Amino acid sequence: MTKRKAFITGITGQDGSYLAESLLEKGYEVYGLTRRTSTQNFSRIEKVIHHENLHLVSGDLIDQHSITSAIKDIQPDEVYNLAAQSFVQASWSQPVLTGEFTAIGVTRILESLRLVCPTAKFYQASSSEMFGKVQEVPQVETTPFYPRSPYGVAKVYGHWITVNYRESFNLFATSGILFNHESPRRGLEFVTRKIANGVARVKLGKQPFIQLGNLGAKRDWGYAKDYVEAMWLMLQQDEPDDYVVATGETHSVQEFLELSCKAAGIPNWKDIYKHNPDFDRPAEVDLLIGDATKAKEKLGWKPSIDFEQLVDIMVQAELELEATTKS
Repeated sequence: MTKRKAFITGITGQDGSYLAESLLEKGYEVYGLTRRTSTQNFSRIEKVIHHENLHLVSGDLIDQHSITSAIKDIQPDEVYNLAAQSFVQASWSQPVLTGEFTAIGVTRILESLRLVCPTAKFYQASSSEMFGKVQEVPQVETTPFYPRSPYGVAKVYGHWITVNYRESFNLFATSGILFNHESPRRGLEFVTRKIANGVARVKLGKQPFIQLGNLGAKRDWGYAKDYVEAMWLMLQQDEPDDYVVATGETHSVQEFLELSCKAAGIPNWKDIYKHNPDFDRPAEVDLLIGDATKAKEKLGWKPSIDFEQLVDIMVQAELELEATTKS
């Protein structure tokens, strides 16, 4: 029996690494796109880097030729576009770069599929940041978009160009509108990992306090390993569609900080917190909460890890990490 082939952009990121592990366990031949840089960071895929069914391919979402060549050579059954400039704060200082990767990059992949592999099923990583200044609570697949950052705007473009190619060229193109999903593999620039790491460092005496921006912002936070399973389920359907993936619960940044302190055994979060206005966004997204009823009913998906478990997983991982490093 021929193995199914999956092509993942952003394979070295949080979602890409978990998805690669999951697909390899399912028996796939996995191909991952990596950018050629002077220093390669494969830490997130170190568990599978030497797996006989994992193949890394050099390319870049800014370079149409590299994308088209890779897809033409691989002829994948499934394509997961998880690559992006994905840090919202950075999109304010790099708005054009964010647009190139996060918006136009989607078009480059879709155009490549249309030309050289039109039978492949395509997954686009859409984002709850597209809802931005929310028009209704909770947010569902039909909620109007009102992005509040260059990242959110770029994701809206990526989402609608996916719909456009699906309807115009009959591609199996689907989008997962994923709400915030975290894990120990999150980058340190993201507030959840920053909190978990900072709290661990305070606990171990490596720093006196943690600096954060707006504690009042609320998000719908889930576990990344749960969310990549939803991605896969979307591409196992008979017809392409778009799905919100979320827990249906909202929690503030302050709650994340409080629970992190509890997990680390720090009595009072106020003793270690300092507000830094440099971390406040120019335009804040105050309340995101998703309704994943459609994903639950059509895909049979549901989250397995709740908010408090997620925080504990992240803090324990940081305590382990910081206990073995000097700085």
